[in-house]
Amino acid sequence: MAEPSALSWLIGNELRDHRERARKKGTEAAKVLGCTSGKISQIEGGMYRQRPNEVAILLGFYGADRADIDRLVALAGQDDESTWWGAWTDVVPDWFQTFVGLERLAATEFTYEPIVLPALLQTEAYATAVTTSSRRVRPDHGDRVVHFRMERQRRLFAQDNPLALHAIIEESALHRPVGGGETMRAQLEHLLALSERSNVDIQVIPTSVGVHAADTGPFVLLSFENFRDTVYVEMQEGALNVQTPAQVRAYSMSAKSLRETALTQRESESLITSLLKDR
Repeated sequence: MAEPSALSWLIGNELRDHRERARKKGTEAAKVLGCTSGKISQIEGGMYRQRPNEVAILLGFYGADRADIDRLVALAGQDDESTWWGAWTDVVPDWFQTFVGLERLAATEFTYEPIVLPALLQTEAYATAVTTSSRRVRPDHGDRVVHFRMERQRRLFAQDNPLALHAIIEESALHRPVGGGETMRAQLEHLLALSERSNVDIQVIPTSVGVHAADTGPFVLLSFENFRDTVYVEMQEGALNVQTPAQVRAYSMSAKSLRETALTQRESESLITSLLKDR
């Protein structure tokens, strides 16, 4: 089964949340809408593109505030541009498709990567080296996967509403020889250039820190103008897009702790500069 579009997934999650807070069953919602309970499940799962009139009827039944009704009805009527990755469908895993759509809709992104540099910070040569060594990527898909990764980065340089990125990386990732000396030198220079942008914050956690708040692994926290925050957690053979308030709150606390634990941006730039001088 195809993954839901990001916009439909976000709207569906909010509809489910409103229904559960109103203590209504799916069968009750189905009766009001004149459909099956299966369709309600599809609407809430984002597998069915929500229609503005259906959203209005459901939210009215749930007793939602007028502002929430107007907001979600307007969003349901928007053109869905979250499936921009369509040209790369054959190389983008199903479990990754919803996330890249969410990333395109997000206003801000917080990312923590302990092993390699985050995809949005990688040079093409570094991305090629990482992709070549990945068992997830077929050898004949390598070039297109790298191209896709570069396309994701365009949001950082957009004229209107560029993505605000806050990346926390481990010092060990800066020492890890990915792609050879020239590749790493160019990558370090690229990090310094990106850190000069007003919409990009890069902080490094020095190895001397030891165990810290995110020792459980990498994650991405996305924030939106019109939706609740979402967390993306990747696993060995899949991923989770999490929007449960309690779980998102836990990751938000980890993000806050990581920002406080890491070197400041200026200190991080100094560390990266010193590594460049040693090469």
